[in-house]
Amino acid sequence: MKTASEYRKHAEECRVLARQVPEGEQREQLLEMARTWESLAETREGLVRNHPELDTAKSAKKER
Repeated sequence: MKTASEYRKHAEECRVLARQVPEGEQREQLLEMARTWESLAETREGLVRNHPELDTAKSAKKER
């Protein structure tokens, strides 16, 4: 499962792309995707707050 920071990275990528296309349907779709990624990040943070054992970021650091 991805981390909240990974979801936020995807959101930022969508916003960057949205700035590169003219106003219209494509831009709105990209901005909606960014909002969805942000929502997923917030949901993930809530899950980790309530269930710290789901924190895959800590697991990845331990493996290094």
